[in-house]
Amino acid sequence: MMRNVYLSFIGMLCILMTSNLSAQIKIPKFGKGINIVAQDSSFTMKIGFRFQTLFQNSWDLEDDQFSNLTDHNSSFFIRRSRLKFDGWVLSPKLKYKAELSLSNRDNGGGNSARFSNAANIILDAAVEWNFYKNMSLWAGQGKLPGNRERIISSGNLQFVDRSRLNSRYTLDRDAGIMLKNFTRFGEDFILNQTIAITSGEGKNITANNLGGYGYTAKLEALPFGNFQSKGHYVGSDIKREPSPKLAVAVAYDINVRAGRERGQKGSFLVDSSSDAIGKDISSIFADLMYKHNGLSVMAEYVKRSTSDGPDVFVDGIDDAIGTYYTGTGTNIAVGQMMGDHSEFAIRWTSIHPDEGVANSENQYTLGYSQYVVGHKLKVQTDITYRAIDNSDDGLFYRVQMDVHF
Repeated sequence: MMRNVYLSFIGMLCILMTSNLSAQIKIPKFGKGINIVAQDSSFTMKIGFRFQTLFQNSWDLEDDQFSNLTDHNSSFFIRRSRLKFDGWVLSPKLKYKAELSLSNRDNGGGNSARFSNAANIILDAAVEWNFYKNMSLWAGQGKLPGNRERIISSGNLQFVDRSRLNSRYTLDRDAGIMLKNFTRFGEDFILNQTIAITSGEGKNITANNLGGYGYTAKLEALPFGNFQSKGHYVGSDIKREPSPKLAVAVAYDINVRAGRERGQKGSFLVDSSSDAIGKDISSIFADLMYKHNGLSVMAEYVKRSTSDGPDVFVDGIDDAIGTYYTGTGTNIAVGQMMGDHSEFAIRWTSIHPDEGVANSENQYTLGYSQYVVGHKLKVQTDITYRAIDNSDDGLFYRVQMDVHF
């Protein structure tokens, strides 16, 4: 399957570069992709490719003592490898985006009939129509307007990877529709508004909907105007904002009769007859991003709950068939650019699942990034200490290189 995807991509490029289609093909510079413009200006396409190579180590701290490091594990991964396509058709008001995941470590899937037992290769596949003033209608599959760290591209992260808050509580990607709008008040104040109706079950589902749909709403305020290069969704203040910039957001999601343990992610909740057994789960998010002169601060908070506890039961049976991951989480990251190409950053993440779901934990991360060409070519490393209630603590060290054509 992967071989066919690569061959198709290479073949398409060869046809574009050798045919008489008279399309304009431009390669502006490293990190800007391959830009194609139709001769009659009826469409544009930017093609990008990126990959991340990761080396990681982990240890258990027996009895929570640094002097008792045990169970060492190390590994090399192709963490992510992706193809990206975006542009517009007929008019800049009708945009599209598609992103494919090619590495096994990244796409997952393949173990459920609800994915047709196929890998989750398609990440994004959506169109967005700017039909009236600042209002746009989005349809397809892509990221929901949830926590900020999730919306930030994995290629634009401040650390090697996202925090534990994201992995436990994110809304992730889903399929459906969204309505987007932004409003200006005065010269600088901007208010972004987004509402979404989606399947509630995540990306690449091929079976009928298990429960109800997911409904999401988000408000985001930028009181001091836009960041440079959409920096409110980019890790680190690489652009060194000359004046203070702030983005503050709140979001709410309700997933009706959620079909999976973490809403759009996790194990499917079905009984022995494969019938859906679920209940409504709600998530509240609050976050901010602040940047000025190389300093960046990002903070997030989430609370996820159900009306009557996380356990899911089949009628008349005492044993739970599944447990929703409910509880609260906090994530704070602070970074400071050192010159134009390097940064030190720290992150604290605290996860408090509800009783019976999982153990509470705190993670403390120190990171360093060398930005050779911004986020397009960089080397990042970080070390994390994880303190878990009623369990041995852990230590993790990672190094990752990111190349983005």
